[in-house]
Amino acid sequence: MTVPDAPLRVGLIGAGGIAASHLDAWQALGAECVISSRTRPEALATRFGVEIADDVDALIDRVDVVGILTPTPTHPDLALRAIARGRHVVCEKPLAVSAAEARHMAGAAEAAGVRLFPAHVVRYFAAYRRIQQQVAAGGIGALRSLRLSRSGAGPTAGWFYDEGAGGGLIRDLLIHDIDQALWLAGPVVSVSARQDPPSVDGRFSAPVTAVVELTHASGVTTRIDGGWLGEGTPFRTTIAAVGTEGTLAHDSAADAVTETAASAPGDAGPAPSVESGAGYLPPQTEDHPYRAQIADFADAIRTGGQARVTPADGIAAVAVVDAAYASVAAGGARSAFPPSQRDSLL
Repeated sequence: MTVPDAPLRVGLIGAGGIAASHLDAWQALGAECVISSRTRPEALATRFGVEIADDVDALIDRVDVVGILTPTPTHPDLALRAIARGRHVVCEKPLAVSAAEARHMAGAAEAAGVRLFPAHVVRYFAAYRRIQQQVAAGGIGALRSLRLSRSGAGPTAGWFYDEGAGGGLIRDLLIHDIDQALWLAGPVVSVSARQDPPSVDGRFSAPVTAVVELTHASGVTTRIDGGWLGEGTPFRTTIAAVGTEGTLAHDSAADAVTETAASAPGDAGPAPSVESGAGYLPPQTEDHPYRAQIADFADAIRTGGQARVTPADGIAAVAVVDAAYASVAAGGARSAFPPSQRDSLL
């Protein structure tokens, strides 16, 4: 199913903090938007001049594209309801709580002839995109290792700290960096992860940190550090890609990509501490990531082409999260993908 060259009709389900970015991005393309939420988001509707649908089903009936911006456990049901009625779906990360649910969503979309777009927005940040392009072009030789970090003040909504309700530090925050690692280095064959402090009966509180280590089928190794820290902690992300002929690095506190010649092969050096945030990510000067993401999805809908992020990408990221939590539960023991699952990701 494609959409003719007329203004897209877009319905967004959920009115949390990310909704404004999605509304701005769709309206920048001239889309006609409507929103729905369990609580009527009057302020958001007034700010963007959009209507509030009476309920989810009424919203789905009115649109071509459904954007799902709700907590993770609700994603499969909402996506399947939209897909069953022939609507394209943009779904915030992660696609689902488990890879099995994510695969079901993708299969339903394919069978219905509609598109499912996982919203992994970091792929649309200029600095990360430049690093990916240079790595893919062999600009630093053969990739040897990746180091990524992501940290900031912990969320205020309680469901983020309930792993059974779809939250959790690795699932909600570090999935961005897991997706980057898959994008840069390809599928993984094993995962090790630790969380401090560990959850108790699936619940935890901030401050909390986690480390996820990946071994890729390509031989590349990745280490991801992250944390939901104390109130007022500035948000900060870093990435370093180390190749046989040099290193590419980005720190959101500096908002620049740096390149250095190789020193000790495979040695990324110490990653910046997740405790030492030095400022919120400043506005991008080269692009608007959410606008770039939505424009890519809209173009794929109109042309039938492939977006930068695919359902398979969304599934693969959730599968790594599944393995990471299995490792955490086993005290950090390395969790290998079963051959059948690994083959589906290669």
